Amino acid sequence: MPRRSPLVIGHRGAPGYRPEHSRSSYELALAMGVDAVEPDVVATRDGVLVVRHENEISGTTDIADHPEYADRRTTKKIDGVSLTGWFTEDFTWDELSVLLCRERLPEIRPASASFDDTQPLLRLTDLLDLVREGSLAHGREIGVILEIKHATYFASIGLDLAPLIERDLRTAGWADGEHPLTIEAFESTVLADLRARSIPASYIYLIESTGKPFDQVAQHGRAALTYAATVSPRGLDALVGVVDGISVSKRMLLKRGRTLVDDAHARGLRVFTWTARPENAFLAGDYRALGGKGAFGDYESEWEAIARTGIDGVFVDHPDLGVAFFRE
Repeated sequence: MPRRSPLVIGHRGAPGYRPEHSRSSYELALAMGVDAVEPDVVATRDGVLVVRHENEISGTTDIADHPEYADRRTTKKIDGVSLTGWFTEDFTWDELSVLLCRERLPEIRPASASFDDTQPLLRLTDLLDLVREGSLAHGREIGVILEIKHATYFASIGLDLAPLIERDLRTAGWADGEHPLTIEAFESTVLADLRARSIPASYIYLIESTGKPFDQVAQHGRAALTYAATVSPRGLDALVGVVDGISVSKRMLLKRGRTLVDDAHARGLRVFTWTARPENAFLAGDYRALGGKGAFGDYESEWEAIARTGIDGVFVDHPDLGVAFFRE
């Protein structure tokens, strides 16, 4: 019996070819045929939601080249990890709007880095408008899978992300149930908050291969449930009726095969996985080839192992390869 095709999701657009979260990254992903794109959101000091993978932006923007911002370089502890750089919450949107996007992995993706310093940052509302317009231009409904970053941390400094997300979704017309919307986070408390606000969406709990979710650590300390325990049969039982599915690191699928997916499906939970990338740097050891970190390995064999688990959605950095491989 042929397997059902999973959703193919442009992870931060098409970052295999363009700097992540840039306008051209998303436009390319839409043109390459993805079912949905995945923006990450963080907040500015004045409560604007910006599309960035992290609130520390030294590696994905040209902020280090702005001498007027040099004195705002600092060290902070984010979700228990010490980071040094420039943080979105220390700037207004007007200040960040002059920055330009850069490739996060220039050594691995030099072709993408050739587009550095050509595009400004996007706000969440910009991205939502871009996807709506892209759906009309390409003649198909394209979804948004919105990832919330560091919600507990932002709440601790007075920037509660849930009402900001609700505001932008309603302002942009994405809270009416007419557009395919999924909201995901590594912290279940912010998902519950948004669900309580009656935002019509699918809610997906992101799962790391190791560690514990920071919101649970903040509430329960050492007693916090690990991610691994969350995807045990008992842990999955507790998610029924709370979220619509889980999104797990591909390491978990390659290690556990179909068992995890079958356990989730048996409870009515969908399963996504992240991130399918062709370069040696990101492939499991058995699938790497000669040529260095940026060379493509035997990604098709790894992706076949992922597809055989029966997943419902897969995040990809190279949407053309993802659509060609995963879509039946």
